This record gives sequence, C-alpha cells and structure tokens, in this order.
Amino acid sequence: MIYISAIGMINALGQSNAEIAANLTRGVAPGMRPRPGWLQNDLPVVLGGVDGELPPIPDSFAPHRSRNNQLLLAALAQIQPVVDEAIRTIGPERIAVVLGTSTSGLDEGDQYVNLRLNGEESSSWHYAQQELGDPSRFLSRWLGLSGPAFTLSTACSSSARAIISGCRLIEAGLADMAIVGGADTLSRMPINGFDSLASLSTTLCQPFSRDRSGITIGEGAALMVLTREPQPIAVLGVGESSDAHHISAPHPQGEGAIRAIQQALQQAGLQPADVGYINLHGTATLLNDQIESKVVHDLFGTGVPCSSTKHLTGHTLGAAGITEAAISALILLQNLPLPPQDFSRSPLDPDLPPCGLLHTAAPLARPVILSNSFAFGGNNASILLGRVA
Repeated sequence: MIYISAIGMINALGQSNAEIAANLTRGVAPGMRPRPGWLQNDLPVVLGGVDGELPPIPDSFAPHRSRNNQLLLAALAQIQPVVDEAIRTIGPERIAVVLGTSTSGLDEGDQYVNLRLNGEESSSWHYAQQELGDPSRFLSRWLGLSGPAFTLSTACSSSARAIISGCRLIEAGLADMAIVGGADTLSRMPINGFDSLASLSTTLCQPFSRDRSGITIGEGAALMVLTREPQPIAVLGVGESSDAHHISAPHPQGEGAIRAIQQALQQAGLQPADVGYINLHGTATLLNDQIESKVVHDLFGTGVPCSSTKHLTGHTLGAAGITEAAISALILLQNLPLPPQDFSRSPLDPDLPPCGLLHTAAPLARPVILSNSFAFGGNNASILLGRVA
C-alpha cells in the first residue's frame, strides 16, 4: 500500500493547510473575486487567485523563473522537513518527482510576446520557462534529486495522473519515495480559450445549479509525498481511462468515467457503499455536471455524500486533481465537515439525475473519499483515499 506522509498546497482558499482547512469549513475563499485585465474584451471575470508574495527564484535558476514554479516552491516549503529527511535517509537517487500542469510558464511567454509586438526586448525570458516538462525538471534540480522526474499534461486530470504515476514508480521498485503534485497559473490563453468555447462563467461558478453557465478558472499548486512507510492516510485505489469520445465534451453515458471509478474501487477491494464522500469534478459546465450526476447516480445512487469544491478554488486545470485530492486528504486527517454545494444563488438543477449532493455541511461517516478528475479528450482519473490509522 502507498501512503501519504506530507501535504502542501496553496490556492484561492489559502496559503497553508491550516488556512485552507479553516476556510473550507467556513465555505469562504479569499482569493475568489472579479479580476480585470484577463479577458480580451476587457470585461472583469471572477478568477481564483493566490494573493501576496511568493518565494523568489534566484538568478542561478533563471531559466525556470515562472509563477508556476513559485507556486510549487510555496507548496514545497510546507513539506520541506519531510523531504529533507528523506533525501538524507533514502538518498536523492531514490526519490521521484512527478507533476502535472497545463500552462507551465505560458503566462511568461505571453508577456514576452507582448513585449516583442511592441518592439521591446526581454532579458528575463527563457523558452524553457513555458516547456511543459519544466515544473518537474525545476523541482528535481532545486532539491538536488537524481531519481525519475517527469511532467504529465492531460488537461484537468494531469496531477491526478501524477499521483497514480508516483504510486506506480514506488510499486515497480523504481523509487522509494515520490513527490507528486502539480501547478497551474492564471494565464490569458486558457481563460480566453474557455471563453471562446462558451464554457467560462464571468461570475462565480455554480456547480450542479439550475443557472450554471461555465467554469471559474483558478490557480494553485499542491504537493504530496508518497511512501511505503505506514501513515494515517493511504492511497487505497486508483483508476484511469481514456474514452476519446470528444476533444472537449464528456462521453454521453460517462463510460470512461465509470471505468475509472470502478477500477479504483476494484483495486481498493471496496464497494460503492464503503465510500464516505465523493469530491466531484463538478466544473459547472452544462455537460460535465449532467454526465457526472448520471455516473454517480448509476454507481452510487443517492446514498453517498458528494460535492464539488471548485466554487472555492476555481478550476485549477492541471493542478485540479492534486488540489482536490489534497483537500480530501485534509478532510480525512483533520476530520473536517464535508463541504456542501453552494445553492444560495441558484437552486439545484431539477433535471440532473439525483445523487447525494450536499446542501449543508455533514460529518464524514466512513473514512474513505473518492476524488474524480475528468479531462478533455475523455481522459479520466479517480483516486480513492482512506484513513487507515
């Protein structure tokens, strides 16, 4: 069994586990607010941002200087003692780094292009900043590691798949410990891209509500340390699939999502009734919420509490899977109340297949949580976490 020995994260809910746990319980996200200057039409749009200063990246790491990597350093600082002890006892060659992203340093590239279009040069821009492989390359180099290091980019399932890959590296004997996670930063390209798809809400997203109109994009980073050494929280089972039904729309019967969930349950040796909470992908787009409701209804009925936390973090794209798995782990570790879905601005969509959507906070009755990540191209990942001690 693979265990989680440390968690660090930063997002619109807060800049530490303590802040995030407190704000999750209150249902308040300080970083979620209208932010001008991101849309091409100059209209304000609600985005989930990280406010305040981030750790600097020194000149010796200038080719890796991006906000994405600064977010990673902020998450790393929270798990640094565990990582340092592992480097000392296990050795740098036996520690893997597997991360997910969809933007990497794309915003820095965007700023560079704007300068060039205006006839200006930049001495601070390096092409490596926006390479998709840069987050894991940077973090591995920053820590002086020589074990496997790679980045996955499968849209919204990227960092969930990073968790799965880290587990497999340990199980295959290729690493004794894995630092897994992901980061994504606010960037004009994905924000305007989702707007062009008519999938972006300019107001705060409303998952599973009657009046939902699209996603709220957020930024953030999270890291987990995976190990074989027994810890209170374990990765009980994982599942993944790629139904390739459509480049952006989910399979109409949710076939790939169902396969991923069933794989995770089978690997864990659990039945649907054993799950205490489902952290839904819940993007607040018309199709995602409709299909995910159907999938949960078909597999779990209405007996398992579930909700999406994206109205509190925004959709952090490549960092969404690790962000929501880390929130799930915090709920297990600290016995936090389950976060309800916010229907204060619009009621539950009555046309959705019924499932166990929470309208009010509730205690976790069974110490097992399923976290779903369903991405473009039918790229699906499901992770079961459980309290084992």
